[in-house]
Amino acid sequence: MRHSCAHAVAAAIERLYPGTKFGVGPVVEHGFYYDVDTPEPLTELDLKKIEKEAKKIMGRGLDFERQEMPIDDAITFFKEKGQDYKVSLLTDLKERGTTKMSAEELQDVGEKVDIVSLYKTGDFVDLCRGPHVENTKQIGAFKLTKLAGAYWRGDEKNAQLQRIYGLCFETKELLDEYLLLLEEAKRRDHRKLGKELDLFTFSELVGPGLPLWTPKGTLMRNILDEYVWKLRSAKGYQKVEIPHITKKELYETSGHWQKFSEELFKITTREGHEFAMKPMNCPHHTQIYDRKKWSYRELPQRYANTTMCYRDEQTGELHGLSRVRSFTQDDAHVFCRQSQVKEEFLKIWDIISSFYDAAGFDALSVRLSLHDPQNFEAYLGTPELWEKAESALREIATERGVDFVEEPGEAAFYGPKVDFITKDSIGREWQVATIQLDINMPERFNLSCVNEDGIDERIVMIHAAIMGSIERFMSILIEHHAGAFPTWMCPVQVQIIPVSNENHLAGSRKIAEQLEIEGMRVYVDDVDETVGKKIRRATQEKIPYMLVVGDREIAGEDLTVRMRGQEEQVAMSMVEFVKKLSEEISV
Repeated sequence: MRHSCAHAVAAAIERLYPGTKFGVGPVVEHGFYYDVDTPEPLTELDLKKIEKEAKKIMGRGLDFERQEMPIDDAITFFKEKGQDYKVSLLTDLKERGTTKMSAEELQDVGEKVDIVSLYKTGDFVDLCRGPHVENTKQIGAFKLTKLAGAYWRGDEKNAQLQRIYGLCFETKELLDEYLLLLEEAKRRDHRKLGKELDLFTFSELVGPGLPLWTPKGTLMRNILDEYVWKLRSAKGYQKVEIPHITKKELYETSGHWQKFSEELFKITTREGHEFAMKPMNCPHHTQIYDRKKWSYRELPQRYANTTMCYRDEQTGELHGLSRVRSFTQDDAHVFCRQSQVKEEFLKIWDIISSFYDAAGFDALSVRLSLHDPQNFEAYLGTPELWEKAESALREIATERGVDFVEEPGEAAFYGPKVDFITKDSIGREWQVATIQLDINMPERFNLSCVNEDGIDERIVMIHAAIMGSIERFMSILIEHHAGAFPTWMCPVQVQIIPVSNENHLAGSRKIAEQLEIEGMRVYVDDVDETVGKKIRRATQEKIPYMLVVGDREIAGEDLTVRMRGQEEQVAMSMVEFVKKLSEEISV
């Protein structure tokens, strides 16, 4: 239905803007998009016209008629129609097969190389593998939502097209429901809230995808990272530190240079040596392990490292904190024997469960990300090693007693992983923490321990990120809570508001000192403004607790407490308030 809707919209565009050249128009979650090259650039106002014309086409009940033809005939057909992008796609398919096609392009060309299918809808003919509904009256409710720029085939060296996004649902009620969810998502947008809460900023001079963290944002990041470290420390982890650059030889040995060369920021020294900014930390950590010979009695070795990484993401793919060029990983690697894998996995699983529960997320679902047996050349190692590693993960997940799904093709290139999925408060799914079993890097770096028989034994490596990218985690966290974070992680937990700076500021600061001694993060709003204005500002900043301090509070009477999300003030003694807050921030 959604694919059929994309065709109806393309038919409307062809009718309204003759001479339009069409790229690809695949289905995406909840709808579709279509890349188009119109004689004149489209504006947001054009979307209404296209929508209206597409509805007319749908109302006519036009059939979707399938036709198959040899690829050479299809190239000739689209060449005669002036559809250069379809010709380019078909020529590439003919010469290189489907291996170089993206998932979106495959929705157009299909899996065959010699024969392709076309679909006719009224006067409009499109390259497409299908399937479609029988006729346009069977398309449900739809809405065109936005325009964006898109390079042809995702390559900035190619022409830039316009991408029209649309939603499509079976009924208008479902569409309206989803549009409401989008409005709520807009209200929760971490880019908007991050600015309002003064957590982070971006600078044109620093560059896109390179976030800068304010004092409040930095404090919050540190609070989260310190909690992860508290959980890890209890499981026997040790902190390590590494440089931010490396010789290319390290990544050639690990396999990352061959796999991620285009995503690396490269540096050439004045002596002509080639270095790279680190896009991940695991190869560096192998070298810390490899500094000496280890006895089996000394394993596992557990290294934890919160450090920044860098990837040369394309400008068009950057998005707030969720896709950046510099990101911080709360990374850890365990070097252990095969017999210790299960115990180490379960320890990390405990850490993940504790952290996400404290961060206010519901129970996590579990996905086993496995290799794609149809594309084994994309991975390091042998099929036997992969089978052994994947069987170990199934055994661990089964022993943990959780339901899990298996996703072939989602593994890292060096090993399978357990991914943890959460739903935020408006129902969106996010992949958060991950535990990866790596049987390949120990082979490539020849990592071993001396076993009971005095023989070198190949070890295994476990990669474990709890937040993953702290930047991306913060984007999810901000939107999940709409900025009203659990009190334990708030940069400011209590805002003290003097009724009058002249009469109550000194007393307010004494109350603040008492609370700080109890381990609370307190801010005294000493700006010379009205109480009402200060309360409104603290409310906008989503501070969990406000204390309005006047003569009675300074005299030692009950505190006047305003709690986030509640209109009514509550009277509490200092002892009661400290007890309540201490319980709330205990993690």
